[in-house]
Amino acid sequence: MVEYLEYKDVKPKALSFPIDSIDHVDHVIKLALSGHDKLAADHLLHKEMVGSLAFTVGSIARTLSLKFYSCISLDPKDSKITRFRIYNVLAQIALNLFGYERIIVGFSEEEVKESIEQLLNTLKELESSEKRMFQSSVAKDIVENILQDMRIVMSKYYRAPGSMVAKMAENIEKKVDKENPLSSFLNAAKDEIQGNIYYRLSLNGNRFGNDYALGLRWLRHLGFVQVSTNPVLAAAAYIDDETLWEGYFGESFCNDFKTVVLENPRWAEFPEAYADEMTMKATEVSVFPNLAVFRPIAIASNFEHGMVSYQLNPHVSASVEGSLKDALQIYSDAHEFLKKYDAYLLWGYDNSCVEVGRPNLVFKVPGNNSAAIEITSMLESLGIGTNNTETYTVSQEAYLIVSKIDGRSKAVKKGFHVTTCYETTMCGRLNDHLREVQAEMLLSKVWDTENGKSLVMDLARIFNIKEFDKLPKDRLIKILSDRKYLNSLTNENFVKTILASKILGSSEKDVIQYLERLEDDIGKAGIAVSQILFRLFFTPESRIKWFNYIKQKYGLNDSQANKVLDGIHVLPASKRKPRETFLTLSPNNMTNTEFPNHQTNVMMEAQKEGFDIKVYDNAVVKLMIDKDSIHRLTEVYDIREDCRLALELTPELISFFKEVGVATDAGERGLKPEDWPKFGAVIKTKTEFTNAYNEFKSKVLEFVKKV
Repeated sequence: MVEYLEYKDVKPKALSFPIDSIDHVDHVIKLALSGHDKLAADHLLHKEMVGSLAFTVGSIARTLSLKFYSCISLDPKDSKITRFRIYNVLAQIALNLFGYERIIVGFSEEEVKESIEQLLNTLKELESSEKRMFQSSVAKDIVENILQDMRIVMSKYYRAPGSMVAKMAENIEKKVDKENPLSSFLNAAKDEIQGNIYYRLSLNGNRFGNDYALGLRWLRHLGFVQVSTNPVLAAAAYIDDETLWEGYFGESFCNDFKTVVLENPRWAEFPEAYADEMTMKATEVSVFPNLAVFRPIAIASNFEHGMVSYQLNPHVSASVEGSLKDALQIYSDAHEFLKKYDAYLLWGYDNSCVEVGRPNLVFKVPGNNSAAIEITSMLESLGIGTNNTETYTVSQEAYLIVSKIDGRSKAVKKGFHVTTCYETTMCGRLNDHLREVQAEMLLSKVWDTENGKSLVMDLARIFNIKEFDKLPKDRLIKILSDRKYLNSLTNENFVKTILASKILGSSEKDVIQYLERLEDDIGKAGIAVSQILFRLFFTPESRIKWFNYIKQKYGLNDSQANKVLDGIHVLPASKRKPRETFLTLSPNNMTNTEFPNHQTNVMMEAQKEGFDIKVYDNAVVKLMIDKDSIHRLTEVYDIREDCRLALELTPELISFFKEVGVATDAGERGLKPEDWPKFGAVIKTKTEFTNAYNEFKSKVLEFVKKV
């Protein structure tokens, strides 16, 4: 057992009310020594601390130094725990000041530099003194503790090439000096944070989100300002971090699920009757720590940054009443949690213009049914942000952005402050769907050739499909085309099958070139959806049209109309390749959300020789997908019908855009609301999310029965 784990097993002291701190320094010290080091460090991330940061940090360092040296009179266990907590809060403050948080809050570079020098000088002295005064080095345990928290991301729910945060841990660990472990760790962490591609892109005004429930604090340092969850990712959080079931205290006021179960004894008698409620609470356990991590930047930005996307129960997604009921219950739970959290986070600051306890939460409303239009508008009209998900097509997202505009306009007219909200483009999932449909069509053609059945069977044997010879034709071809087995039409064995069948001709060179171009074009489809959508709403030419339309229709003034539009962000998601990030960058109305392994791929791409970050400035409009690719997708390839559904508008939308004054050259063969549930990508994702939810619910039910 690694030694540092003994500290993680020491539960922080319960925080009580009323709070008895006398000033900010005293408040940070009390929180830190009670085991709430992250909350203590985050307390300083407030706009009222601007101009006082260096003085406050210096006072904290001085007071904690006195506490550190006083540990000599404590028993060995208490001494180690106290030193651990002192080191930890000083390290967390430093990491916050290395990170993008300092920019959101508005600290000057001068006061940040002075504060960091104070922290590093203090830590070097404490590390040196510890060697002389104590028999053990807690400083090295702190480093191992932080690195282990980084390594845990996607450690068990692994997806190649692993999480970026874990890769950062590897890089930092190589630079740690055993003689001065903590101070050398912080110097390495600063370089790793500020040299990261996401940090550099954030400095240029781009925004990013995390498609995972863990590792968020490190990503916050890099400039990430949003986090998404869904049933798959909620379950993954429990896989990577089993303490969420029992023993979690990573963020203050955040319970593990066992604690929640014990607080609800009525579940024990008939647990099956409360299965959905229990699953909701279990999801809250994995999501609420993210509310805490993002809380300081949400407050500092007045809810422009720091939003957490929470996906509703997929079984009620087609019900307006059911979705609103769940959303309002979760929102209420989050409000109760954050009222307590804010009391400590914001203690001593002027909160007269802060909605204390207001959740930095938006709800993921699936666009798998036309009910999403009404649900989105209703939530937005209450000042509750939405993030439409299971959305793949320009027409889906256009309808839902119009719904957001409607709800947000009604909200601001009532004087409600609106938060940032999101319109997800599931880029990679759309591309996967198109590839799978295309592969199915090609393999069906292969099957119908003279030796085609044998060729398909050979491919199934190579792909290790179980009992493939017992499967009917259509089922076998669907399995072979699935991304699990075929993630590219240029797969060597797939290409050999196509060549042998001669369905695309007998020239090996021509066939390979055709498949390469087809694969490349399919990989552009999701990017094109985001780019077309952005052009319809958020370029300067389109935005002014919507601005005037909103003012006239809803009777809003300039400031109100700007609030409606500024907070709506396109959210490219479920990406497979770095270009899906780089080609959708924009400093306005755009947040790119990334899986941890995709973050690694983006980081590696940016480290290649010749990479120029400037090329991608406002790429969403400057580096549009070429018209030839769009033409081939919508008019030439076998998948043209699905591509038209994805990339074009509907007659109703075209008429509406003309009314607003927005010019569009998009076709009118896009996906209509009544057909949303029938679209292949929608069906696949809804099925996956529903199955994941049901599986997670079963695990929750099993756990409750054991408790």
